[in-house]
Parts: sequence; structure tokens; C-alpha cells
Amino acid sequence: MASTLIIESLRQQIASCEVQLRDLQRQLAEAEHSHQQQLQERKHQSAQTGTDPLAYDFTHGIHDDFKSEVYAALLHTEDVQPPPNRWPLEKNEYRRYGRQLIVPVIGLQGQLLLKGASVLIVGVGGLGCPAAAYLVGAGVGTVGLVDGDTVEESNLHRQILHSTSRVGMTKVESAMVALHSLNPNVKLIPHHGRLSPETAISTVQSYDLVLDCTDTPASRYLISDTCVLLGKPLVSSSALRIDGQLMVLNNPPLPPGNTAGGPCYRCVFPKPPPPDSVLTCGDGGILGPVVGVMGVLQALEAIKVLTRFTGASTNGAASSDSPSLLIFSAYSNPMFRAMRLRARKPKCAACSAQATVTLEALSSGSLDYVQFCGTVAPVDALSANERISVENYAKIRLEANPFTGSEPSKDSHILVDVREKVQFDICSLEGSVNIPFSIVERTPGFSLKSSGNIDGSGEETDWVSELRKHSDKPVFVLCRRGNDSQITVKRMKELGLDNGGQRWIGDIKGGLQAWRISIDADFPEY
Repeated sequence: MASTLIIESLRQQIASCEVQLRDLQRQLAEAEHSHQQQLQERKHQSAQTGTDPLAYDFTHGIHDDFKSEVYAALLHTEDVQPPPNRWPLEKNEYRRYGRQLIVPVIGLQGQLLLKGASVLIVGVGGLGCPAAAYLVGAGVGTVGLVDGDTVEESNLHRQILHSTSRVGMTKVESAMVALHSLNPNVKLIPHHGRLSPETAISTVQSYDLVLDCTDTPASRYLISDTCVLLGKPLVSSSALRIDGQLMVLNNPPLPPGNTAGGPCYRCVFPKPPPPDSVLTCGDGGILGPVVGVMGVLQALEAIKVLTRFTGASTNGAASSDSPSLLIFSAYSNPMFRAMRLRARKPKCAACSAQATVTLEALSSGSLDYVQFCGTVAPVDALSANERISVENYAKIRLEANPFTGSEPSKDSHILVDVREKVQFDICSLEGSVNIPFSIVERTPGFSLKSSGNIDGSGEETDWVSELRKHSDKPVFVLCRRGNDSQITVKRMKELGLDNGGQRWIGDIKGGLQAWRISIDADFPEY
């Protein structure tokens, strides 16, 4: 209770100070305006009467030869320009950036290049937060931030610019608050909303370099194509679970068809991965320091690209190392591996002489990146009589069993949870049995005629054998959101576990997410 009162008191004091500040700012503006009017009136009076309105200050003690010079100096005080700065950086910038100024590969010239540079960061999440923090801290003159999401509590373990108090705020606004506090000398430009083919050109064209900190294939192809068309170097990175990868693309950023230019994303990945193989952090998980490492490396590569222009190559472009793919795995030894990348592909759709990706095609919206990368359609594998709602399943757990007429009991049916073990260990419904979906997928087909596996081993998988032992009990299959459970039901029936339709096997619609929303609000959300 005491802490609540303290917080409320501090909020009231801050509000009072903000009101006082606004009042002082208004008074200052009025005083400056009044001062300017007085000066203009004096000048006008002097021009009309031929006398100097300030002459009364100098009627005695000043020789006539000097009066005109003194009057001129006083009348034109407002027009005097401050003397030029002796040093190329501001005084506080020498203190702020001193530790990197004395690094030989940066020096004064490198710092000036950073100050004059502009970087666009697409995505202010796990990658974009540390990348932005280090680029702003290093003194990059202008930093643009692109994101269309809002801050959620699940972001906070890895997205270091956001905070608990800013949950619900847009990520761009939250990041700007933190970055301005870190370095007020840097110009921050917000770009609210996701990058799209219609906005990509206008958003990217005014920046020197782009960081791709997104998490979808469609975004990566769009950003890479835009950078090739506009001649911008691109630092691209990704991270999932305990692994990450990093590439510097289109560096040097030479026009399409020039084989001396750096490869683009399409050169490395001409075709996108199958949509159902793409995992997000929400589904696959992510270790905070892993994505942090990759974001920091993006900032480092950006600084290297921006300061490398101190030495140009013979063709006038920035000199660059051979392009490579850096692979990071947190639990491997060594943790880093580098793979050399080939030069631009001769028939690349974006950066070759035969490129089909053009400015006109991109700006017109005729390039459909979602269609190119594909989408994962919602799983709809079962009929209505093979599924049950969480509300009806809750009644089965609490009331008489409609399948057998018996009283509720954990032994009246089998509840199979097909989440991976690491998720099952976090939380589960009482009495459920864990059979991970990855194991279900790998289970070979079972033939009733041969009473053995199709592969000829003659041995049945343990989980299949166990379910077959209790053929009198209906099977309910549960997963996180109700997708894997449907595929598992079909697999179980293919394996003959439904006894030719005599045994009910079905999934619980919406999975544990629906269970938490509709039945048990205390069930953990992760």
C-alpha cells in the first residue's frame, strides 16, 4: 500500500512539473516574440526619422567617429552568426564517443562517417532492439525504425528496449523512448506499420543501409529486393531457439547485372522454404541471449560497412570482404562457423542481368511475396463428429461419461497430449499422456495383415502398442492450438487404433489455448 502511495505521489509531481514546464515554455516564446517586435519597431523608427532610437544611450562620452560603428553593432546583434566550431564534433560528442574514437579502425574519420550516416532497422523485436541500441549508442546520425506490432509481455525476456510499463505501446514508440534516453544526439524516424511492396521504395530510399530484423521469409525477400533496386547494402539476420545466422548482402551495392556486386538474398535462397516448415519464436521458442548476439552482430557489421567507405576500391565502390554466411549455435563448440558465399547468381531474379524484379513491378504491387513464399492454411483435417469442444470435454471430465455411461474418472478415457516434452513439462492437464507429435510423425505405417510395421521389423512402436492394449477406451487428442492434434487423429486411424471405426478417436478443438480461455483462466499461457 505504501509503495502505491509513493508511485501515485511521484506521478502527481511529474504531472505538476510538466504543467510548469509548459507554462515556462509559453512565457519564453512570448518574451522572445515581444523582444523581436521591439527590435523591429526601433529599426522602423530609425528608418522613418533618420535618427537612431538607441542614441540616448550614447549622448555623452563617445566620439562621433565611433558612434555609427557602435550603433550598427547594437542594431545587428540578432544577425551575427556564431563563430565556426574549431572541431568537427561537438564537445560532448568527444566525451560520449571517446572510447571508440581511439580505436584505430574507427578514429575521427570513422566517427564522422557514422554521424553522417542513416540506417533503417526493419523490425524492432529481438534482433532490432540490440542492433538499434548499439547503433544509436555508436552515434549513427539518423536511425529509422519500422514495425507494426505492439509490446507484449512475452517480448520482454529478449526485446531489451521495451519494458513492463510500456506493454501495449507500439514497439516503434517504445523503442524511441529508450533510444532517445540513450543518446539524444541521434535523429530517430518512426515508420509505423509493416513494410509492404507499396511502401518499401519510399521508406528505404532515403537511408544508406538497411538491417533486416524481421522473422518471415516474405519480409526477407521484399527487403532484399528493395535494397538491390535502390543500391543499399543489407545486413540480414535470423534466430530461432539456440541458433542464428547472419549475412551482409548486396555489398558492394552495385546495379543488377554487375557481377562485382555482392549477392542478394535470392542468390543464397532462390526458393523459399515450405510454409509448413517455417517456425516462429512463438512456436519454436527462442533463448534471449541468442537473438541478442545476432542483433549485436548486425550492429557491428553495419558499423563496419558504414566506416569502410574511408578506403574505396579501384572501381569506386567500397572495398568489402568475401561474402559469407555466419552460423551461430549457442550449445555447440565452437559456437561460430562461417561459410563462404558464392558471388551473384548469373540468373538471379533480382540482381542479375536477367532480373525480373524491377522498380515498376515492386511499386505497382504486382510482386506478391506472400504468394511466392506460400501460407500455411489452417488445419481442417477432421469431420465434425471427430472433434469435440473444450466445453464438452470439460463436462466429460466432470460428469458421467457419454461413451460408457460410467461416472467421471480419469480412467474412463485416454487423453493424449502431443506437444513436445519440453512444453508438456511446463504445464498439462491432469491425467494426460504425452506422445510428442514429432514421434507420431516418425512412426512407420502399421499393417494389420502382417501384424507388423510396413518396414518389415515386425515390432510395433511402444506408444501404438500401449494404446492398442486399451482398445475399449475412447481417445481424446490435445495440442497447443488444435492443429497437430487433428493430424495425430488421422495418423492413429491409419494405424488401425480405432478398431475399424468401433473406437472413438478425436481431437479437442482449439487445444490448450481454448481450454485456458473458456475453462481454466489460471492455466499457464506461454
